[in-house]
Amino acid sequence: QVQLVESGGGLVQAGGSLSLSCAASGIIFTINAMGWYRQAPGKQRELVASINSGGSINYADSVKGRFTISRDNAKNTVYLQMNSLKPEDTAVYYCNVLGYGSYYPSSVFDSWGQGTQVTVSS
Repeated sequence: QVQLVESGGGLVQAGGSLSLSCAASGIIFTINAMGWYRQAPGKQRELVASINSGGSINYADSVKGRFTISRDNAKNTVYLQMNSLKPEDTAVYYCNVLGYGSYYPSSVFDSWGQGTQVTVSS
């Protein structure tokens, strides 16, 4: 079982910055991908940014140039630096980690963090 602990988030004015972090712990053999999703009230959860084991990164078009995702493999931690925040970035942000607990394919895990609120005031 893999647990994710998120930190960061909060309230910021438009144009400001916030950073999020998410640390994975438990039985982890390898992590294939780490990412951040968000869900605003009344909307579906959407991908914000992801980074895989090879370092390939994807961003939602709406955050390109403003958000930066990074990971520390030694700490099993993923970060999201959010700059030039806009009111439309307001949402609950969730961390997601996909990996394996052992050599066996059946040990695959797809874990989610508890979510952290990001609120951007205009």
